[in-house]
Amino acid sequence: MKRLLVLFVIFSAFIAAMQVALSETPAAIRVLIVDDRGPGYYNMPTAVTLRHFIQNDKLFDVVLVEDAEVLGTDLLFDYDVIVLHFKNYRTPQRDAAMKANLEKFVTEGGGLFVFHFACGAFEDWSGYEKLAGRVWDPQKPAHDPYGLFTVQIVDQAHPITKNLGNFEIHDELYTCLRDSEVPIHVLASAMSKVDGKTYPMAFVLEKGKGRIFHTTLGHDDKSLSSAEFQMMCKQAIAWCANRE
Repeated sequence: MKRLLVLFVIFSAFIAAMQVALSETPAAIRVLIVDDRGPGYYNMPTAVTLRHFIQNDKLFDVVLVEDAEVLGTDLLFDYDVIVLHFKNYRTPQRDAAMKANLEKFVTEGGGLFVFHFACGAFEDWSGYEKLAGRVWDPQKPAHDPYGLFTVQIVDQAHPITKNLGNFEIHDELYTCLRDSEVPIHVLASAMSKVDGKTYPMAFVLEKGKGRIFHTTLGHDDKSLSSAEFQMMCKQAIAWCANRE
């Protein structure tokens, strides 16, 4: 009888510990990938692949929307991190609500992830530079020819690039970001084989209470197949959501 009592106490303690552990498990990070199929849309065929490898990690709960108009709605505030995955050429009038809402989301503490050609998502909006840190400059050469190059990790202590060493990737090495006084912290860079200059491949900044990660990498599914790039993206989302 005494032995059964001891076993019951041990079992009860185990159940209680499990309940505490489960109650302390953080909720999944809610991620909204915003693609677009509207007028002037520039096709980036990587949205589904991006969603797939992020969703494979149970830390994330990912939704993909193929209409950038969602940025102008309250739905934005149901998520922890917004991933911009589009470039379009819409008029400033049509984008007014989207711009104001996105800026409010970030300023109030939401995370923003600017992916690849989304550096040009709002070409007509000067305020986008303060969110993205650097934006597409159509007057500059766009990128090196697609091919293999080495991404150099500049800051190995940052939560986004920890556990990452330099890695090779098949991608477009962007050389088209506009010079700006907006302060950014570069995490990774690469040297152009065309002009011999070094360009940022990934960097971070903050605006208000929000955290922003920007990478120019990710041209196609082959680029996204890089295990190192996938790790960088997932750690970036966690950092943007204050979950490092």
